[in-house]
Amino acid sequence: MHTNKRIVFIGDSITDSGRREDQEGIGNGYVRLIRDYFLTEEDAEHLEVVNKGVSGDKVTELAVRWEEDVISQSPDYVSVSIGINDVWRQLDHPEMEPVLPERFEQIYVALLEQLKKETKALPILMEPTIIEENTDSAGNQKLKPYVEIVQRLAEKYDGILVPTHAAFISFLEHQKTSALTTDGVHMNSVGDMLMAKTWLQACRESMLEH
Repeated sequence: MHTNKRIVFIGDSITDSGRREDQEGIGNGYVRLIRDYFLTEEDAEHLEVVNKGVSGDKVTELAVRWEEDVISQSPDYVSVSIGINDVWRQLDHPEMEPVLPERFEQIYVALLEQLKKETKALPILMEPTIIEENTDSAGNQKLKPYVEIVQRLAEKYDGILVPTHAAFISFLEHQKTSALTTDGVHMNSVGDMLMAKTWLQACRESMLEH
């Protein structure tokens, strides 16, 4: 890997993971595990990790801060994890205006178009994970079109797809003894490890080649 590469992680509380209380600004979730992995890789010692996760964000909030938190950072890579709140809010706050799949895709496309136009960053798109540790839950059923949108956009914009939803569903179908979350959405240490592992499997080779 060449020197001075910057990767910006952006998303909701799963990415945030207490970064504001952390002296390094990295937080205690999957972003830290990825950062620490790269710190142990000699070829990646010059990779700068920036965490811009904000708890509660939907794709609409991401759009408001995209210029400041992503574009202005002059990133080489941008890892996006969004979509859980867009669906979860439809379940726990049905009175709020929902971000339905069509609008979710329109906004996501606009963000990626801006990224492509104003930077040379490689987009890394993470599938939304899960809502409840039951593959048949209402949340996981509602997530499906959002997952498919992320898959399509990763291909359309020549990015890397991180199949986090697929990894979590597979885990839930085959591993019954360990929980992944504290409340059906927010990760425990096992969930963070599964996210980091899935991310690294998808991204490691591409990043170390650049």
